[in-house]
Amino acid sequence: QVQLVESGGGLVQAGGSLRLSCAASGGGFSLNAMGWYRQAPGKQRELVATITSGGVTNYSDSMKGRFTISRESGKNLVYLQMNSLKPEDTAVYYCQAQYWDFVGTLRSSWGQGTQVTVSS
Repeated sequence: QVQLVESGGGLVQAGGSLRLSCAASGGGFSLNAMGWYRQAPGKQRELVATITSGGVTNYSDSMKGRFTISRESGKNLVYLQMNSLKPEDTAVYYCQAQYWDFVGTLRSSWGQGTQVTVSS
């Protein structure tokens, strides 16, 4: 089982920036992809961005150009740089990892989430 720990959330004014970090740990796994999702109050969890082990990225259209996902493969770290934040970006941001376990089964894990609040 892969454990994920997020950090970097907080309160920021509209137009500001935040960088979220997510560290994956555990034994006997090989990461396939990592990503960020978010869930605002009363709404479903939605995709923010993903990045594969090969560095291929995918973004939600509403965040493309403002958010950048990146990773440090050797350290199993993924980052989400968020710029030009808007009040509607307020949500709990979750890190997700897709990984191959030691028997070759593709699994996924979620972090606990980190709160991002953007004030107007």
